[in-house]
Amino acid sequence: MKIALLGANGQLGQDLQRALHSHDVRALTRTDFDVTDHARARAVLMDLVPAVVLNTTAYHRVDDCETHAEMAYAVNALAVLNLIRVANDLDAVLVHFSTDYIFDGKARQPYTESSQPFPLSVYGNSKLAGEFLVRTISKKYVLIRTCGLYGAAGSQGKGGNFVQTILTKARRGESIRVVNDQVVTPTYTVDLANQVAQILPTENFGLFHMTNEGSCTWFEFARAIFELSGLEADLSPTTSELYKTPAIRPKYSVLENARLKELGLDDMRHWRDALAAYLK
Repeated sequence: MKIALLGANGQLGQDLQRALHSHDVRALTRTDFDVTDHARARAVLMDLVPAVVLNTTAYHRVDDCETHAEMAYAVNALAVLNLIRVANDLDAVLVHFSTDYIFDGKARQPYTESSQPFPLSVYGNSKLAGEFLVRTISKKYVLIRTCGLYGAAGSQGKGGNFVQTILTKARRGESIRVVNDQVVTPTYTVDLANQVAQILPTENFGLFHMTNEGSCTWFEFARAIFELSGLEADLSPTTSELYKTPAIRPKYSVLENARLKELGLDDMRHWRDALAAYLK
């Protein structure tokens, strides 16, 4: 199967290349084309004629989205619309990634694929706009919501993922304050990539939640990072109120892999096991 992988040099993109090694993966980075350059994106993809357009690109600097809304919608919605049209013309499957930030965090049990979204930020709204376009226009799609990604390649657009960032601070002897009132499921990009590789050949299209199992606050995640790495750190909890950010984060954004479980395809391990594998 020929797969056009967009954002191939990102932390998820690099793990997807490894997970999809048995397929004909054409790794495309921003040097090949910027997704906001619609004509160039179309020309490259039409020339490749892939069976799958796998889009990992996004403008995901959550706080910057608040002041750069035009860029957020350009990448997270309008560029997605262009990719949908190209995939439809090629009769290709579009695989697109979304986020837990489309929910408002008022739930007290994990969100399933049938839960109603209500984003609190520009980032969440722009990603939901992309979702609506995929779900209403795309002929064949796999839309994946995930949460708290971290991987070996880091998150280039954010200057390193959460794990890398706090490990670096600890090694510098810095005091680390992490919010203890936002509940999430950190997700290892290796596990997500392997799950995508498992679902693609099945032709089970539609919306999927794909995260590691279990849940924790960001503070609990940070504490586990130091416990498992054997590193001493000056770590203490704080609150969202005290650690103010331009964008509002949902207080609870745990996703349930309901469709994967219904199909007997859920292969996502517990977040703590995934973290231990990453730290090794």
